[in-house]
Amino acid sequence: MSDPGDMPAEMPDLGGLLDQAMAMQQEMADAQARLAAIEVEGQAGGGVVRVVMTGDFDVRAVHLSPEVIDPDEAEMLGDLVQAAFRHAISQVADAQAQAMTSPLPDVGQLLEGLGGLPGLGLPGGDEDPNRP
Repeated sequence: MSDPGDMPAEMPDLGGLLDQAMAMQQEMADAQARLAAIEVEGQAGGGVVRVVMTGDFDVRAVHLSPEVIDPDEAEMLGDLVQAAFRHAISQVADAQAQAMTSPLPDVGQLLEGLGGLPGLGLPGGDEDPNRP
């Protein structure tokens, strides 16, 4: 039989933790939807090649200025298109990083609410030096 002294003083609020987790999941889904709705434009060659892409990497358009469409310069045009795609992808990555900087609940706080994880040295666990 276990010693009643081994039991936590109060039971964690599992309903509250579940609510927090669901709120986090909804915030992430909302951020992904906002990102999918944005459009960025990558450019190369001073704007002679432009790529329009959404925040979820869907390519909406590729614009080529007539002056870069030269059969003798096909390799250069390919390089410009590739550079424009890289520029657009970089802008999407920046937008994703910015969208993900919104404050999210601390995982440590969630674990504390569950009494920590025994044996891992996490708050509330067996190896927590602050726990009596």
